[in-house]
Amino acid sequence: MKRPRTAPSAVLICFLVLSGCGWLGSSTASKPSDACPSTVILRPLANTAVFGPAPERRPDNVAFYGLLSEADAKCVYSGDAMRLVLDIVVVAERGPAGKADSADFQYFVAVTGPDQTILSKKPFPVRIAFDGPGRRSGVTDHIEEAIPLGGRQGADLNIVVGFQQSPEVVDFYKKFRGR
Repeated sequence: MKRPRTAPSAVLICFLVLSGCGWLGSSTASKPSDACPSTVILRPLANTAVFGPAPERRPDNVAFYGLLSEADAKCVYSGDAMRLVLDIVVVAERGPAGKADSADFQYFVAVTGPDQTILSKKPFPVRIAFDGPGRRSGVTDHIEEAIPLGGRQGADLNIVVGFQQSPEVVDFYKKFRGR
């Protein structure tokens, strides 16, 4: 039984195609020092609640629950600054007291140093509309921010995302951990 031989020209063509796609690297590839900071959603702040009109802060008075689902970061470096392009998936779920056709949430994006010192923090409002009586809806919120590096390497920083929690929401989650 004979195995077919691969023609040398076919190997050369494959090599050229792969190198053109950037699979084998190129001289314009980012250096490791140009890596984007790690991006994390803080789990204790990944959920939030918006309450209905009743004064009690119980599960039956939640109008909407919010969830920070994903955060995808891309970075472009220029001099001593980094342009951060961040896409954050925010999901809303209608609660028992949810009658409105949209829910408003506020999350934050913070940049921290290697020692977890907050270098910058900015809040972002997001509105999620519901089509009809649907139970869930979501958006991908796109933000772009210029981050001064102050002589630091981007890879030495961290990007943290979470909902801005009021004391009543923190207390609610302490009492009703199941949500």
